[in-house]
Amino acid sequence: MPYNTTAIPPRKEATGHNQLPLTRVKKIIDQDTEIAKCSNNAAFIITCAAEMFIQHLADAAHTQARAERKPRRNIQYKDVANAVSHQDSLEFLEDVVPKTVPLKKVRATAKATQARLRGDKSPENRPASSHAARPTANGNGSKATIVNGEGAPFSVPLRADDRADDPNEQLELEMRQAAAGRSSHDGDVPMSG
Repeated sequence: MPYNTTAIPPRKEATGHNQLPLTRVKKIIDQDTEIAKCSNNAAFIITCAAEMFIQHLADAAHTQARAERKPRRNIQYKDVANAVSHQDSLEFLEDVVPKTVPLKKVRATAKATQARLRGDKSPENRPASSHAARPTANGNGSKATIVNGEGAPFSVPLRADDRADDPNEQLELEMRQAAAGRSSHDGDVPMSG
């Protein structure tokens, strides 16, 4: 038996009844520790506002679905995510409704990040530069990478969103960076005042 996909038309004026259950909205309001008591009238208005917000979000997502090359009647997750990213009034939902990313891209990014954190010197981790990196032989027979004529390979500092999930690894990394910075300043910290 096919699904019932007929749309329920929105109400034009407020009536005494909501489509969302008022008791469930009151339970959600009661979960907030900052609100001591909520009257029935306030809960009714909050329910009406929630219904209007859901209608607005659905309309924006439907507009995104119709704007595609091949317009659709049904709304998908990607339409909601596109509506959130394209409309300034829905910008606050970007953390809740993120755009989808292909699994292949996520795995490649995770693999590159893990390799960079381990200190691997693989071709994916080297930056693209005008001069190609060339290996040279050291005195002990091993090969060292020279980038742009320098003896040490280029390293990219970590951004806040690229940091490791493990706090111990992050702490060790910050300790190494602090120790490297301390050796160049002889332990003194410049003070102004």
